[in-house]
Amino acid sequence: MNKAESFSAKNKKMTIDLRSDTVTKPTQAMMQAIMSAEVGDDVYKEDPTANKLEEKLAEMFGMESALFFPTGSMANQAAIKMHTQPGEQLIADKWAHVYNYEGGGVSFNSGVSCKLLDGNRGMITAEQVVENINPPDFYHSPLTTLVCLENTTNKGGGACYDFLEIEKIRKVCDAHNLGLHLDGARIWNALVAKNENPKDYGKIFDTISVCLSKGLGTPMGSVLIGKKEIMKKAMRVRKVLGGGMRQIGFMAAAGVYALDNHVQRLGEDHKKATEISEVLAQQSYIKKVEPTETNIVIFYLSEEISEEKFMQDLLQKNIKISGMGQGKLRIVTHLDYTDGMHENFLQILRSYNK
Repeated sequence: MNKAESFSAKNKKMTIDLRSDTVTKPTQAMMQAIMSAEVGDDVYKEDPTANKLEEKLAEMFGMESALFFPTGSMANQAAIKMHTQPGEQLIADKWAHVYNYEGGGVSFNSGVSCKLLDGNRGMITAEQVVENINPPDFYHSPLTTLVCLENTTNKGGGACYDFLEIEKIRKVCDAHNLGLHLDGARIWNALVAKNENPKDYGKIFDTISVCLSKGLGTPMGSVLIGKKEIMKKAMRVRKVLGGGMRQIGFMAAAGVYALDNHVQRLGEDHKKATEISEVLAQQSYIKKVEPTETNIVIFYLSEEISEEKFMQDLLQKNIKISGMGQGKLRIVTHLDYTDGMHENFLQILRSYNK
């Protein structure tokens, strides 16, 4: 019996959940940090651990201010509201999370429309931004006031922007008086994969949302980081959106622990994702595998393979993956996906009988 078979035999009821990196649970050490956190009332800005987390992230990105939010969607929606006025328009890629996965919040919360660009794996270029800015004196069209980027891209399969392109986009925004927001839900993956410095991002963007509950493995929370002038609005907007919280230091403590202990280990998730991608590419039942840069693998089945049957067959073996529509299937590696699970999963992919 090989290692994979042994793992399978001993763990028949163990689920290998690869739907998202949001499925992780706190480690024992993180739980200790949560339980021992010093807390206060954050609505009064008297929670010392929340304040510590916000200061830590502002310093990390070289920015002036930061504010804890319960979710990444709320942090993004707050940023959009802070940058815009009703009737205006933002520019984003057609696969952007702020458009596809935030419940129509751009229009509901801010009264703003989206001009969606056909980028490459969720990434747009400076040239595309220039081409899609509405003339500011042409009052028939919405006034363009904001550009939203996403790094890494979710629907784009964890793709990472070329930082030089981001710098070009910043120059376009400066020339046309546009705000620039980064949905950095998985910015940690980009920083590790490309060995980048977060302070370089702080120099470029007006606001950045960073998520703690995906690759970093905390139970909840995102933080909006930004320039002092625009972040003056953040507390009020968070309150309007229902995000005022009390003793959030318990969750902030998980974030502090994750930043100190879980960032560099993301390289392990990237390695596993690459190995999954390589195995999938060798299988006859696979039509295409997208390039894999970080912890997300997106692939397509051959036409004769039923997506529903494939996912059901995996589920029979206690393996969960995601369907993203339009024939896309997604696998996301994460903190709770162990070496043993990985060996077992690779073996199942190699031996899958369509």
